[in-house]
Amino acid sequence: MNYIRHLSAAFQQMDADTRLTPYHISLYMALFRRWNLNFFKNPISVSRDELMRLSKIGSVNTYTKCLKQLDQFGYIRYEPSYNPHRGSLIYLYSFDKGDDKGTDTGSEIAVRPYTNNTNPLNYENETNLGKRAKNFETSSNDSEMKKEKSSAKRERMTGYGPDIPPLEEHVKIYFDEKGYPSLEAEKFYNYFQSNGWLVGGRSKMKDWKAAARNWMLNAQKFNAYAKDQRNHQPRPKPGNLHSGTGKDYGEPL
Repeated sequence: MNYIRHLSAAFQQMDADTRLTPYHISLYMALFRRWNLNFFKNPISVSRDELMRLSKIGSVNTYTKCLKQLDQFGYIRYEPSYNPHRGSLIYLYSFDKGDDKGTDTGSEIAVRPYTNNTNPLNYENETNLGKRAKNFETSSNDSEMKKEKSSAKRERMTGYGPDIPPLEEHVKIYFDEKGYPSLEAEKFYNYFQSNGWLVGGRSKMKDWKAAARNWMLNAQKFNAYAKDQRNHQPRPKPGNLHSGTGKDYGEPL
């Protein structure tokens, strides 16, 4: 049986079948997967829990109804088992219209019984492949998350990006590291907090730590100028004594 031709023909028939619901199709695909693991040999022995898990059907009633209707609509042959230790048997019809040589074999069913439908090696390989793929995806996601966290951490350390506006405590810590008092940090924070963290009143600030260093340089220049002004300020000239000119020095004190 040709895998591709079978699925193409099955999907073509399903497209034209208005009786089917998404539950029928998902259940059929779950059966097809088990049939594939059994090398397309009939019948396959199935368990309800496994098929419900593979087809994503959560209701037992829906599962049972769809399985019986797939049998009724001619997609499978369903032989239920009432023995709890023996699974139900499913025969899947081949929708492959021809062999590799081009001869038409028509829709047929393989009648050779194959009671031991499970192939532990293949099923285990499929499970392990799924686990490895999941682990690889998880590892990739973890790696991406670590990169994003590292990038965000670098941005916070340099003052870029989401760290603007910064917390006032961060500003005080940075000023303290540079040897400036907390009062100077408060001046810096209050000034830019009031103008929306704009540089020159127009441009959005990109690096608050660079702006803080400029503030410190300007503070140094201002403090040096103020100190120089205090050192070179002329002393006030002594004024004249306020004494009257009409004083009589002959009067006793």
